[in-house]
Amino acid sequence: MSGEDHRDSNALHVEAARRLDAVQSRYTTKRRLLVDVFEQADHPLSLPEVIAADSSLAQSSVYRNLAALEEAGVVRRIVTGDDFARFELAEELSGHHHHHLICRTCRTVADFTLPTAVERSLAATFRDVSDAHGFSVQDHQVDLLGACADCQDAARIGGDT
Repeated sequence: MSGEDHRDSNALHVEAARRLDAVQSRYTTKRRLLVDVFEQADHPLSLPEVIAADSSLAQSSVYRNLAALEEAGVVRRIVTGDDFARFELAEELSGHHHHHLICRTCRTVADFTLPTAVERSLAATFRDVSDAHGFSVQDHQVDLLGACADCQDAARIGGDT
């Protein structure tokens, strides 16, 4: 890990501790381990994936700690429609604004980013809509639901027989 990565990781942990403190929760060793797992992940993780990433994490402990981290705004939940929600670092902590492709067949979740011009256009449109309804937008997320390439290939192969 470079000096800059170490500094960024420290800033992440300081902010996670601050957010937990704001909701009267402690930044325990297990919560810090979970933040480390999400910091290293390249996609939103399901509970089994979180546990697989660090064998010292027990399922019951992960459930409780994820709830506390979510309440504090350290992680956010992505609902995919299967038995497991996916979790990732809150966007403000990851520093990476992105959206999700969610496969309705296998439930994988992949991140994608939009060009800056498209993001600006979306933000302006969302502002117009929210203003018309007296709503205050704080953020947005876009999830595209469909079938991933692997599931499409499997359906084509299965359809040929």
